[in-house]
Amino acid sequence: MSSTESPSVSAASVLPRVAPVRVGEGERLRSVGLPGVTLTIRSRPPAREGLPPALFVHGLGGSSQNWSVLMAELDGVVDGEAVDLPGFGDSPPPDDGDYSVTGHARAVIRLLDAAGRGPVHLFGNSLGGAVATRVAAVRPDLVRTLTLVSPALPELRIQRSAVPTGLLAVPGVAALFTRFTQGWTAEQRVRGVTALCYGDPGRVSPEALRHAVEELDRRLQLPYFWDAMTRSARGIVNAYTLGGQHGLWRQAERVLAPVLLVYGGRDQLVGFRMARKAARAFRDSRLLSLPDAGHVAMMEYPDVVARAFRELLTEVDDLTEREATGRDAGRPADAGPRGTAEDATVTGAGS
Repeated sequence: MSSTESPSVSAASVLPRVAPVRVGEGERLRSVGLPGVTLTIRSRPPAREGLPPALFVHGLGGSSQNWSVLMAELDGVVDGEAVDLPGFGDSPPPDDGDYSVTGHARAVIRLLDAAGRGPVHLFGNSLGGAVATRVAAVRPDLVRTLTLVSPALPELRIQRSAVPTGLLAVPGVAALFTRFTQGWTAEQRVRGVTALCYGDPGRVSPEALRHAVEELDRRLQLPYFWDAMTRSARGIVNAYTLGGQHGLWRQAERVLAPVLLVYGGRDQLVGFRMARKAARAFRDSRLLSLPDAGHVAMMEYPDVVARAFRELLTEVDDLTEREATGRDAGRPADAGPRGTAEDATVTGAGS
C-alpha cells in the first residue's frame, strides 16, 4: 500500500463524536445490524397498509437524504426506505473494507433478505444505479421494477468534467486533494459539488443548501470519510474494466424486471449519450430524458421522476392483471412487446 493512501478503517474501531444526522419532517431512522455490516435506513411511515415496498440507493458521496424529496412525492404510492451504503451517511464502514460495486450490492442483498420485503421497487442513482443493476441481475427474485437515475454504467469516452471524480480512485490523490483544499469551507465544497451535479444549481433552495453544508461538515469529521469515497470511486473504475458475465452491461442484459431509465441532458458525470445504449441493453426499458437536468434528476425534478414512476407502476399492474386474466381464461396473456424504449423528453419541472 502506498504511504499516501488512506488505510482501511475498521467499523469496530471508529466511534466518532459528531453531530447527529438530520431527520426530515415525516422521516425516521433506524440501524440494522447484518453480517459484516451495519446499515442506517431512512423511511417514511406508509400512508396506508399494503403499499408495495421500495428501496432507494444513493450515489458516490451521497446518502439516503438524496431521496428524501422523491420519497415524499411517492407517499401513498410505495412504502419507501432509503439506505445509507456502508461508509456513507450514518452507516459505518463495512467490516471487510470492501467498497466495490459487488460489496455494496452484497450489503443491499443482505438487507433485503433480512427484511423479507422483496421483491421491491428498486431505485438507484449513479453508483447506486450500478449497485442496483447488479442486484437485479443476480437476484431477480428481490426486484419488482428497477428505476435508474444516471446509472454509473461503463463508458468508453468519459466526459472531461467526470475525470476529477475518477481520479479519486488513484492511490494518493485523495490525500493530495485534502491538502490542496484544506482551507475550503464546507459551504465552498457543497457549492462545488452542486455545480457539478445539478443542471441548474439555482434550483437548490437556501434551506437545502444549509442542510447540505451541515451534513458535509458532519461527515468531514468522520475519520473514514475519504477512505469510503476513494475506495468506492475505485470500485466504480474497477467495475468499468470487468468483462464477461460480471461486466455491468452484460448484467444489464440479464435484468428481467421492467426498467425506468432517467438521464439528464446537463449531466457532467454520466454522459447523456449513454441513455440510448442503456435503453437497448435493458430488455424491458422505458426512457425519460430531462434535457435541463444534471446528475441528480430525482432531486432537481422529483415531481417529474415520480410521475414517470407512477406510470411505470400502472403499466406493471395492468400487465399483472392481464396475465392473471389470461391464466383464469386458460390462455396465455398478451404481455405486449418487450425490449423497447419509450422516450419522453421533459424540458421543465412543470411539464
